[in-house]
Amino acid sequence: MDSMIAARQRADSVARLRTLARTGSASRGGGPAAGPVERCDVCNTTIPEDHRHLLHLSERRIVCACEACWARYSGDPEYRPSGMRTLWLDRFDCDDEMWGRFQIPIGLAFFMRSSVSEGLLAFYPSPAGATESELDLAAWDALVARNPEISNLEIDAEALVVNRLSDPHEYAILPIDQCYALVGLIKSRWEGISGGGVLEQAVPTFFAQLRARSTRPGAGAAA
Repeated sequence: MDSMIAARQRADSVARLRTLARTGSASRGGGPAAGPVERCDVCNTTIPEDHRHLLHLSERRIVCACEACWARYSGDPEYRPSGMRTLWLDRFDCDDEMWGRFQIPIGLAFFMRSSVSEGLLAFYPSPAGATESELDLAAWDALVARNPEISNLEIDAEALVVNRLSDPHEYAILPIDQCYALVGLIKSRWEGISGGGVLEQAVPTFFAQLRARSTRPGAGAAA
């Protein structure tokens, strides 16, 4: 019974992701447009928009999955179901000096524990997609010492997201598929060398929509 409840919670998490993507498209064009038919990346069968996601561990990419493939491959060593938590860290302690220790060239990144590398990885958006960077473990340990709530990130399934482009800065633990959705959003709208207006417009909209659909710490379980 507990496994069935957990599976449904994961499905609900993915449904929120698909809603965010549709809302983002509508905000640019005035309304949702009919897109291509969604298909399972494993067996190619037609799937609904609120389908589930798996993370392909060695390739570090999100895989869209039908119900049968999600059930079959969730326990496969090559795949991991996306996490469930959306947890806002509104009292997160990370000053400019601490952030500088990570040597990330943009104020937007997500940090995850990887079972493949057996370590911690940082990803930040670029015109080519997600750029990967190995973490300075001493810097990460110092960050965890200030913010112990990030010490138990679910391996491969969720990540700490840092958005220092906003004022005030935003920090959250998010399912890994939503992290990749943010990277994909930026990649699809990046213009020129600096990115154009994507960092000033699309990123704040993404986080605002995400906050509107989630529960903050202290208000109950994540939505």
